[in-house]
Amino acid sequence: MGGGQLGRMFVQAAQSMGYFTAVLDPDPTSPAGLVAHYHIATDYLDEQGLAQLMQRCEAITTEFENVPAGALVTLGAYRRVAPAADGVAVCQDRSAEKAWFRRCGIPCAPHALIDSDERLAAVSDELLPGILKTARLGYDGKGQRRVNDRSALAEAWQQLGQLPCVLEKLLPLALELSVVVARSATGQTVQLPVQQNLHRDGILALTQVPSPDATIAQQSQASQAASALAEAMDYVGVLCVEFFVLADGSLVANEMAPRPHNSAHWSIDGSDISQFELQVRTLTGLPLTAPRQHSTAVMLNLLGDLWFVNGTAEKTPPWDRVLALPGVHLHLYGKASARPGRKMGHLTVTGIDAASARAGALQAAEILGLPTWSAA
Repeated sequence: MGGGQLGRMFVQAAQSMGYFTAVLDPDPTSPAGLVAHYHIATDYLDEQGLAQLMQRCEAITTEFENVPAGALVTLGAYRRVAPAADGVAVCQDRSAEKAWFRRCGIPCAPHALIDSDERLAAVSDELLPGILKTARLGYDGKGQRRVNDRSALAEAWQQLGQLPCVLEKLLPLALELSVVVARSATGQTVQLPVQQNLHRDGILALTQVPSPDATIAQQSQASQAASALAEAMDYVGVLCVEFFVLADGSLVANEMAPRPHNSAHWSIDGSDISQFELQVRTLTGLPLTAPRQHSTAVMLNLLGDLWFVNGTAEKTPPWDRVLALPGVHLHLYGKASARPGRKMGHLTVTGIDAASARAGALQAAEILGLPTWSAA
């Protein structure tokens, strides 16, 4: 379910293991649909499309959390679906997600649900400054507004259409981490190494693995929390949990994604088992073996801005110069057109140690005109 780049990389992993694949996505040129054996170009709730998918498939997964949970319920009545609709539904709603963190004893940012004028008026001053986020359908910085005072909060809620929102207190952040965990139907759990991330304008820009700055204790806490969340939901599939490390060294959960995650794309080139193979294994009931990172990795997101000059899409990035660097792996997603902010691909730079991977990534960033980042 879903035809974006995550679906494309899942399809490629499944095909490399000998499986036939089908994609349901309304876009006739979707990246995953272009490489699957079958592409069902219908809406996610279209009954005929869902029937076709069930005819083609023995097991079904999703590549993004906003596939309607109702479609997964329908499919789950007749086919193995992983992750199941219940787990996806929790990740689709920020309010439900925060409640799940509290239920599992995982710290998260102080927050409040705003879904009426009364709740807006009742917001505590202690939550300001904060970030107002739509409870549903927000990703890559979309559906978010930073607010400093009550006046800005009221204006932001109007701008977001007075939809149900979650206001999160703005916290002093030191690091951003993510953990990708895979859990089988028998409860077996494995993880990729803890990843350190850098976001720009709400979109992931850079991932470094291993984390150069998180302590062993912080990484262990994040890993344990991610596994506990997956187990508490009786989750089957690949789950990513994002964390913030605060200035005082404490850890809070940010959000979950019921699917492979942008921050773990490095695993295709830097690990003996990628996150997408883990997704295939959880879906098909194959054994889960712990992934082993064989190369230090730095992953750079490639946004559509790289194709633009003076606001016009009129250039091709200098891939030949980038690919002349050692340890560089280019992944483009086959999207028909570039747009500013659109994820067009990623670049993973691997090395025998953190210094060599970082040096190669900085060279690639300079060639492409990407912002650099501070040393670890």
